Amino acid sequence: MAVSSCPRVSAAFECRSEPDFCGGPHRPEAFASGGRFSGKASSVPSHRIFGASALSSLIFRFPPNFVRQLSTKARRNCSNIGVAQVVAASWSADSAAAAASAAAAASVEASVEVSVVESSGSDVQYEDLADEKASFLGFDGTLTIHAGERLGRGIVTDAITTPVVNTSAYFFKKTAELIDFKEKRRASFEYGRYGNPTTVVLEEKISALEGAESTVIMASGMCASTVMLLALVPPGGHMVTTTDCYRRTRIFIETFLPKLGVEVTVIDPADTEALKSALDKNNVTLFFTESPTNPFLRCVDIELVSELCHRKGALVCIDSTFATPLNQKTLSLGADLVLHSATKYIAGHNDVIAGCISGSEKLVSTIRNLHHVLGGVLNPNAAYLIIRGMKTLHLRVQQQNSTALRMAKILEAHPKVKCVYYPGLPSHPEHHIAKRQMTGFGGVVSFEVDGDLTTTIKFVDALKIPYIAPSFGGCESIVDQPAIMSYWDLNQLERAKYGIQDNLVRFSFGVEDFEDLKADILQALESI
Repeated sequence: MAVSSCPRVSAAFECRSEPDFCGGPHRPEAFASGGRFSGKASSVPSHRIFGASALSSLIFRFPPNFVRQLSTKARRNCSNIGVAQVVAASWSADSAAAAASAAAAASVEASVEVSVVESSGSDVQYEDLADEKASFLGFDGTLTIHAGERLGRGIVTDAITTPVVNTSAYFFKKTAELIDFKEKRRASFEYGRYGNPTTVVLEEKISALEGAESTVIMASGMCASTVMLLALVPPGGHMVTTTDCYRRTRIFIETFLPKLGVEVTVIDPADTEALKSALDKNNVTLFFTESPTNPFLRCVDIELVSELCHRKGALVCIDSTFATPLNQKTLSLGADLVLHSATKYIAGHNDVIAGCISGSEKLVSTIRNLHHVLGGVLNPNAAYLIIRGMKTLHLRVQQQNSTALRMAKILEAHPKVKCVYYPGLPSHPEHHIAKRQMTGFGGVVSFEVDGDLTTTIKFVDALKIPYIAPSFGGCESIVDQPAIMSYWDLNQLERAKYGIQDNLVRFSFGVEDFEDLKADILQALESI
């Protein structure tokens, strides 16, 4: 493996000797040659070296926060599968086994070579690992299960599942270790608000799905949105957003940001001419919107708006919650950042609240630094639930995509439905955009019943399978009437300004059987 040039070699990344999970003393001589562990084997292929029986008593160690030290390429190519996390070794207390392991390691031929170095940017560079990842983590369905976990993580364990590390702080054996950490010669966690091994596994898994250099996870989607806006839009700055969006996001943008002197231009999601005008007339810092949007599922041409904004030096952040990382690769389309309410499809079980932002290391670090100050930390137990939920993300989304598209077509043809909003339908105003940038259209369908508020209430109450609740993207189907659920504090005329009619229904399809959902919706329509 090629290693970046660095000012000096440091062995400070060797794991602490306490607690010693393998029961034996450390072997500092393994790092005597410039902090490097290497071995050769004439008969063992390099990609199987860690599984060789001759090394069965050899336990590899790595510091839990080492993923934070990885470079851009390393994070994509090796941190997600754990190869580069092996940076120190401990031998068994059994001297015979230790001798056998040492002899086996000494006979290995140029297969394993891990170097620890300190660079000016505190990045440790590991190259040429793309083939290792591509060999078996090539598709999203595999990444949702194995990314961040399969070949190692920053937790010493033989468990298949990622352990929950419940701690608020991390100890240093000696003051010298703390000083090394503070002076960036040693990788470690320090305090729970700044990171947790369980949370890091989740961040790496999401990064792998998004093709991102880095991801930061937070306590909610709104926490992610507000911290991102505060971190990237300076006081007195200018940003652009769209008319159709989550109401709480709009409230923050229109009510709180102006207190910092931030000006906001609001445009229609499809109005690229209005975006061009705003970019020409103002010093725009950020364009932030959803795609698809909430609740009308409007789609933004991400590639086009990214090109327009980048010409003027503006950043682009897309809230891709309704799309999921499986249906839409937002970063590859040109956006600088992609945001999710992980509460929805990513967690997928209606049992946890979280938000995440993915993008370049530079931008995400800027957001992460403010996040460390403001708080809004995700509990490691919640991180574990999301990791577990993501194991079935591809299966859930496939079912939800299929059910939603089939039901959207049925609803559009039904005489008691006035109109349907779903990007998978040719009648949708941005269907051509959705077809180009999405591989599936999501599990949410919005539609207007042919009737007034009371008629729509009757329809919703007649449904037997879905829960009447906010949120979406979980295993259970959920239905809500936005006029009541989200806008009941506004009168009818005020709701109409946002396009929210009394007969609007937002239906989030779960993973129930299609035929049961179809029968339930049709019987509810027949009741009105």
